[in-house]
Amino acid sequence: MSADRSPKGAIVVVDYGMGNLRSVWQALVHVANGREVVVSADPAVLGAAERVVFPGQGAMPDCMREIEARGLRTAVLDAARNKPFLGICIGQQMLFEHSEEGDVPGLGIIAGKVSRFPAERMIDTAGNRLKVPHMGWNEVRQTTAHPLWQGITDGARFYFVHSYFVTPADAGWVVGSTEYGLPFTSAVARDNIFAIQCHPEKSALAGLTMLANFVAWKP
Repeated sequence: MSADRSPKGAIVVVDYGMGNLRSVWQALVHVANGREVVVSADPAVLGAAERVVFPGQGAMPDCMREIEARGLRTAVLDAARNKPFLGICIGQQMLFEHSEEGDVPGLGIIAGKVSRFPAERMIDTAGNRLKVPHMGWNEVRQTTAHPLWQGITDGARFYFVHSYFVTPADAGWVVGSTEYGLPFTSAVARDNIFAIQCHPEKSALAGLTMLANFVAWKP
């Protein structure tokens, strides 16, 4: 797994010490058509990247602390402003202003909040109690057309693992929605940013198609 080099034009996966990055790296290599995919915690490598993937697993307070401790905040903010940028799971949630998880601020790139699934709404259509975290395969409804949906059937199933979900202040950000006790925003996009709550690297053909679309995307 390539790391901590600064090849101009690489696809860079941000390493801030949270989550297993190998599966993201492997999936990207699979669809990158020979282009270099780098995993790095070096702000200079992010700065030289052509496009950036911002994944993550774990608790929001821990993720935000590691971003700050590793000096990556400015590099991530710059990438989100200037490059094709893909947020995955916690990498989506950290783009928002505030999270209920630990009552912490996020990066503030997207106005809105991150909330926990409300216990009183965690009931399916048959009246059965739904578990939190939301874990497993679920449908993503494409609410707005986007280049990263190309070749992916509306309602395709993706793999989720999360207890919190995002709510943008501006509904114009929403490009995907999923049902789990309540409808929640599962994908957001605007300009050069696309971010999704599920794990495309674990979502079989639909996920690989999305990553391939990201590699080719010219926002």
